Amino acid sequence: MGFQVITLTDAAATRVNEIIGNSGPDALGLRVSIKKGGCAGMEYAVDLVTRESARAGDDTVEHSGARVWVDPAASLYLLGTEMDFEVTRLRTGFVFRNPNETSACGCGESVELKAADLAELAKARQAAAH
Repeated sequence: MGFQVITLTDAAATRVNEIIGNSGPDALGLRVSIKKGGCAGMEYAVDLVTRESARAGDDTVEHSGARVWVDPAASLYLLGTEMDFEVTRLRTGFVFRNPNETSACGCGESVELKAADLAELAKARQAAAH
């Protein structure tokens, strides 16, 4: 398997496949990105990827038939992240376990992130190429 910015759990892959299955014939997967917002400064964003919105420059992760695109501008903040899907009594949704997260707000909707080490990113991509 090649280099992956993020990994998906089985639960996340199942949910991505459900979303795509219910989103019409042009739906290909989901895109994960980071946007400014919330009380901690950044928020994870998950959007539908269609044939028209797929971008060649995005990293693509596949697991159990589920495809997730990672916005290149978010790669340094997402390196090493595990994307999961959880159903609890109070919340249902995607959860990101991110080693680059330095803090989160009390409601859990926004986070503060540090960029991953560029040298580590280059090493990981080079190791995956071999």
